[in-house]
Amino acid sequence: TKNYKEREHQHLLPVAALRLMEKGNHSEPTEFILSGLTDRPELQVPLFLVFLVIYGVTLMGNGGMIFLTMTDPRLHTPMYFFLSNLSFCDLWLSSIISPKMLLNFLAERKSISYTACTVQLYLCIIFADVVCLLLAVMAYDRYVAICNSLLCKQLLVAGAYAVGVVDSMIHTWLTFRLSFCSSNIINHFFCDIPPLLLLSCSYTHINEIVIFALTCCIQVISFVIVLLSYVYIISTILKIRSAEGRHKAFSTCSFHLTAVVLFYGIQLFMYLRPSSSYSMDTDKVASVFYTLMIPMLNPLIYSLRNTEVKDALRRAMNKLLTKIILQ
Repeated sequence: TKNYKEREHQHLLPVAALRLMEKGNHSEPTEFILSGLTDRPELQVPLFLVFLVIYGVTLMGNGGMIFLTMTDPRLHTPMYFFLSNLSFCDLWLSSIISPKMLLNFLAERKSISYTACTVQLYLCIIFADVVCLLLAVMAYDRYVAICNSLLCKQLLVAGAYAVGVVDSMIHTWLTFRLSFCSSNIINHFFCDIPPLLLLSCSYTHINEIVIFALTCCIQVISFVIVLLSYVYIISTILKIRSAEGRHKAFSTCSFHLTAVVLFYGIQLFMYLRPSSSYSMDTDKVASVFYTLMIPMLNPLIYSLRNTEVKDALRRAMNKLLTKIILQ
């Protein structure tokens, strides 16, 4: 697999000029071919089953979390408002990628139309950005819940969605204004920016600068908010004299901190690893965790060790059983 950083060296003016000359001999593609995770036929059905289970758990976990936070009055708190939005974004992020991925495991022709590729990239960037910013907002929520009074939660969430939409519009427009005349085979299991840039015969250096600038901006701001929030949280918790009070305060943050470590760990691995170690195959593996595994794990992280969520689920099941029995 071609090293992504080598693209910067390919954008010397003579090479760019040659590619622009080649454009006249090729037509723009009306569809792309997704190479997928692997081209080994014997692995297609097993991988289909594995990711079908992952997607099913993601739907049930995040859908269940949204249902509980909407229907149980005891969960109508800022923390669960943010958590329901996180589940909503995780649900969308997985659903944007999983159905097409599952279909391609069994299909002979793994194609995606130009329009569908554009929409998939646009929506994927939106919800990935919102998840990133929501984790930062939730860290701030934990800080103000322990140290101060909470600001308007709707405004914070609306800001996260607004940033995601604007960022996605910029990346999608910059990507699909390019010409794709060298090949239409995307070396990935969904439409992502790096493999699309590898297919372009246009000058993509501007795209790479914007990707680096906007990604760093969102990631750095989010990470700083999380870091500062937890510095204040920990310093405040250590001042609590009661051991039970300290334990309760730490427990309210432990679930979110687990999700933060998982999400930002993958992010740091994807964007801050040395360019010499970059490969598209490694990026595929990281993307599986980033787009499919974390959306599945988030509701489990917040529910399995959370007494309030367990109690809400128990009450919902009791209501359902009561209705079934009465009928």
